[in-house]
Amino acid sequence: MEAEQPLAGGNMGPVTRLGDEVRRVAGPWTPNVHRLLELYASAGIAGTPRPLGFTDDGRERLSFVAGVVPAYPMPAWVWSAEVLDDAARLLRRLHDASLPLAGVRDGWRAPVREPAEVVCHNDFAPYNLVFVHGRLAGVIDFDYATPGPRAWDLSYLAYRLVPLTGWTDPAEPPGEARRERLERLLATYGSPLSADDLLPVVVERLHALADFSDEASVRLANPELAEHARGYRDDAARITSGVL
Repeated sequence: MEAEQPLAGGNMGPVTRLGDEVRRVAGPWTPNVHRLLELYASAGIAGTPRPLGFTDDGRERLSFVAGVVPAYPMPAWVWSAEVLDDAARLLRRLHDASLPLAGVRDGWRAPVREPAEVVCHNDFAPYNLVFVHGRLAGVIDFDYATPGPRAWDLSYLAYRLVPLTGWTDPAEPPGEARRERLERLLATYGSPLSADDLLPVVVERLHALADFSDEASVRLANPELAEHARGYRDDAARITSGVL
C-alpha cells in the first residue's frame, strides 16, 4: 500500500502527498477555503487545488498541482518579465473570481482586513507558485486566505517578485530596475495605483507580517520565524527611507 510522503517547503504545519492528493491539517477555516477553491474551478482557473473532502482523521484532501515550486535562492528564470506578467494576471483572475466570498466575515484563519474588496491569498509569492518549463502554471497554499484589499496581496507579491526584499542574490534584478518592475506589475494587474501609492502598503504589510511571524515563532517553537520578522522590519525601514 502506498504511503504518504511529506512535502518540503512549508513551515506552518505538516503537508503530505499520497498519489495525486495533498493532505494537510484542517480547521474551522477549511470550509471557506474549499468554497474559494470551488469558485476558482467554476471560473475556469487552472492550476489551483481542488477540494476532495477529508481523510478519516479529519485532514483536508486536495488535488496535487504538478510542477516546480521554486525555493530560495530562486532560479534566475523566476525574475523574468514573463513570470512577473503571468503572476500579475493570475492574481487578478483569483481576486475577480473570489468576489462572491469577499463579504463573508467569519470562518477564516486570518483576520479580515478592510476594505474587504476580494479574498486575498495572503502569501502569493514565488515559493507558493507552480511552474512548468519556467512559466507560471498554478498556485498553492490557500490556508490563510481572507477577505481584504486588492493592494494587500499586490504589496506582498511586489515584495517577493519585483523584488523589494533586501538584495541577497546576484540573479535578482538590480535596484535601479525595481521601480520599473513595480510599475509593470501594477499595470499588468490593472491596478489604478502607482508605485508611490503601493509602497506604503508594502511597509504596512511587512510590519503586520513581522508581528505575525513573532507570534508564530513562539506558538510553533520555530526560531526561524523570529529571524524572518527581523528581516521584514529591516526591509520596511529601508523602503520607508526611499531605498528600493
